[in-house]
Amino acid sequence: MTDRRDFIRANTALIAPPHVPEIRLHLADEAHDLWHRTEDELQAIGVEPPFWAFAWAGGQGLARYILDNPQIVARRRVVDFATGSGLVAIAAMKAGAVSVLASDIDPFCEAAVALNAEANGVSVEFTEHDLVGEALDCDVLLAGDVFYDRAFAERLLPWMRGLPADGVDVIVGDPGRAYLPKTDLAARATYEVPVTRVLEDSEVKKTTVWSFT
Repeated sequence: MTDRRDFIRANTALIAPPHVPEIRLHLADEAHDLWHRTEDELQAIGVEPPFWAFAWAGGQGLARYILDNPQIVARRRVVDFATGSGLVAIAAMKAGAVSVLASDIDPFCEAAVALNAEANGVSVEFTEHDLVGEALDCDVLLAGDVFYDRAFAERLLPWMRGLPADGVDVIVGDPGRAYLPKTDLAARATYEVPVTRVLEDSEVKKTTVWSFT
């Protein structure tokens, strides 16, 4: 993981996401142009598209909601699914969660989460295991920006819809991605989240925090 940490340090800067200034993350400055490296170049150095290097709108909105409503996670066990940078996981720890397991199948996320957790003085566990479809030993599942792909959403929805029956609160942050489900959701909060224009179609994304019912 040392080489991955070195890569992250070399290609990011430690900055605060605009909607969550309490937290600092190793994020790609637009000057690094990390996202625009060619696919071949990234594959040559063993790097998947660096979703972990950006604070996406859904994650920022969800992290803001957790920090402003700490009772959602306080004294509870949390899983942050598709964690990316670990922003939401870190917010949950800062809000008083007993434990947070950050989950992502991108192995670079383990290094990113470790660096970011360290920068914020919290401890976050990590797993590369694909949790979709599994029973969870937690009280709350958090997920930011996961409905961007049809096939992925089709995998997620039966699992997420079933978890509340097992006593797991499922809370997601979404800025209007194409495959957000139209049913079984209750809105909790809405934010106007600043984003990177080079990655999104605007400089601000209306982002809603939802819970599965």
